[in-house]
Amino acid sequence: MAQPAPSSLVRQATCVAIAGRALLIEGPSGSGKSSLALALIDRGAELIGDDGVVLETRGGTLFAHPHPRTRGLLEVRNLGLIAMPVCDAAPVALVIRLDREAPRYVEEPESLSIGGVDVPLARLWPGGEVLALKAEMALSRFGLSPG
Repeated sequence: MAQPAPSSLVRQATCVAIAGRALLIEGPSGSGKSSLALALIDRGAELIGDDGVVLETRGGTLFAHPHPRTRGLLEVRNLGLIAMPVCDAAPVALVIRLDREAPRYVEEPESLSIGGVDVPLARLWPGGEVLALKAEMALSRFGLSPG
């Protein structure tokens, strides 16, 4: 099985692509990363990776790729690992951190440096029926433009 390139790094996160931009989803174990990804996939997103994503910097842009060991697999609680269509690469536009202490109101995103690239970070409270919609809105409002 292929291993990540030496210049890349593996980050424990879940990642989907929405309209060609990667949305990296982070949070503690059990916070709902995979469930949010599943809800976003139901709304048209494509899976990049679950519970581990390969990140690579190219030309000042951070790209997300599936981890070769879990490529195309999403853990669906109570059902196990489910095979999904996969997006092989997309530029990371936003990091969503599922956080029970997320602020109620935010004017500007925070920033997070990954692999020497600054990426906007939005913290969202992990509960509620509209979490996928809030994640899409955060991407639209705070995410880096494609290209």
